[in-house]
Amino acid sequence: MSIDYQSLAVKGVQALSPYQPGKPIDELARELGLNPDSIIKLASNENPLGPSSKALSAVRDALDELCRYPDGNGYTLKQALSSRFNVKPAQITLGNGSNDVLEVITRCFADPASEVVFSQYAFAVYPLVTQAIGATGVSVPARDYGHDLNAMAEAVTDRARLVFVANPNNPTGTVHGAEAIEAFLARIPERVIVVLDEAYCEYLQGEGYADGLSLLERYPNLIVTRTFSKAWGLASLRVGYSISSPEIANVLNRVRQPFNVDTLALAAATAVLDDEDYLQRSRDVNAEGMKQLETAFDEMGLDYIPSAGNFIAVDVGEKAHDINQSLLEQGVIVRPIAGYGMPRHLRVSIGLPGENDRFIESLSRALDSLSLAESGRGA
Repeated sequence: MSIDYQSLAVKGVQALSPYQPGKPIDELARELGLNPDSIIKLASNENPLGPSSKALSAVRDALDELCRYPDGNGYTLKQALSSRFNVKPAQITLGNGSNDVLEVITRCFADPASEVVFSQYAFAVYPLVTQAIGATGVSVPARDYGHDLNAMAEAVTDRARLVFVANPNNPTGTVHGAEAIEAFLARIPERVIVVLDEAYCEYLQGEGYADGLSLLERYPNLIVTRTFSKAWGLASLRVGYSISSPEIANVLNRVRQPFNVDTLALAAATAVLDDEDYLQRSRDVNAEGMKQLETAFDEMGLDYIPSAGNFIAVDVGEKAHDINQSLLEQGVIVRPIAGYGMPRHLRVSIGLPGENDRFIESLSRALDSLSLAESGRGA
């Protein structure tokens, strides 16, 4: 008699489905017999510029240390973050990507008796880590695809221990300004930890945007999480961090795994923080690409959600699955987000101008083919 090992897992884990990342280029090439060099990937919100030259140089310089364990405290990177953001090193917790930090936070502050509040259409990791530890997730209906902060504040009960707010939000790209975020924080009891996930904050430019770090002194229950995977171009190296009060950071660092950020990631992240030209080019390419896609969607008559990130969610209709399949067959990878409860939308990462053009042309062909097929069926 065989053992059902899934039944041996803790209750929260039994009902989980594995997180589905964007399809890798090599996987699509194998599936459809395509040349990998002919495929473009606009599915995972990666930086289309490639890594910073300063990050690459730092990685090369660190290669001789591969036989050594990394600095478990991340001293040099913490000093760089401390200097850039005017915070104390004791306020910083490093992670293997910001996902790692999000999981550590949940494990530290929630348990099976707790509630964790997040928004509908918010980042998939929030309900995933909540369910994994057996806590009760409270998904608050979205407003115009974004966080309804008033409703989220009202959803905080005596059992609530954590609230996740993504600003800008993935996968919808919606964003709240500084006044809205601060008004929300003022309504949350100090006993409830608020996680302000700012993975895409580097793309925010201009006045009125919320900078979570400026709120830390006034709201000791606030944790701000950020990542080097997006605007800083280090997705493969997996390095993120949180900044909080030293007291909260002390708790997080008790649970954080030793050596969770490797030597190459530490070196690259430290170096890229000093590359302002790279960051500005990342912002410029993103802003121009966003306009390129918005203009194309307007011309095609497609609705989309205005985005403050490096991606945009477009409504391609009830046949989104078929449209996505057509794009794949043309060697263009985007991200279906039916798993987020948005079956009509595809999320498209902003690429280089030529990549954006390729996507626009492929999408137009997919829509035309679908329209012809439906016309044929109706004839």
